[in-house]
Amino acid sequence: MRKTLDTLISWTGLLLAAVLLVAGGLLTYAHSFVAGQVEQQLSQQDITMPGAKALETQEQKDALLPYAGQKMTTGDQAKAFADHYILVHMNAASNNRTYEQVSGEFMTMSKDPNADQAKVAELGQLRQTLFMGNTLRGLLLNAYAFGTMGTIALYGAIASFVGAGIFLVLGLLGLWHAKTAEDIRLATAEPQRVPQTA
Repeated sequence: MRKTLDTLISWTGLLLAAVLLVAGGLLTYAHSFVAGQVEQQLSQQDITMPGAKALETQEQKDALLPYAGQKMTTGDQAKAFADHYILVHMNAASNNRTYEQVSGEFMTMSKDPNADQAKVAELGQLRQTLFMGNTLRGLLLNAYAFGTMGTIALYGAIASFVGAGIFLVLGLLGLWHAKTAEDIRLATAEPQRVPQTA
């Protein structure tokens, strides 16, 4: 009975090892695919990260100086550029107002026949600038999100391979134990008595 239980548990462990190996392979492929796509898509935009002279605050410098002058190819670069360069310039241009706020002001003023048309045109331009800035930020932050998912897939792949290795070793040890336990049982069992004939 013990041999059967050990064998069953061992084969279950080996099956789990195989499943984790397949999962690790798929997660490795997912990481490679996502990383390649993020790099390819960002490279096509041909964005060069700003240098030290273009950075005004210490927060910008902390976030962007490690990438200064590099071509944008990673999700981390995209997030830093979106949050610490584009957003900073958008906030400076709009006095920290959002696109929704500026657009609301523009819509209200454009319906007022007595409104200053120069101010309406200025708000319209600001509205367009914020719209483009938000669109670019959204695209860059999507690249960051996909890059992060690719990194998580890599960690998942590593964990799967480690788990597969552990289950493989335990499964093989279990099969070895089942065999040696059976051999010991047979060696220590009393020999069967052969009935004597008269």
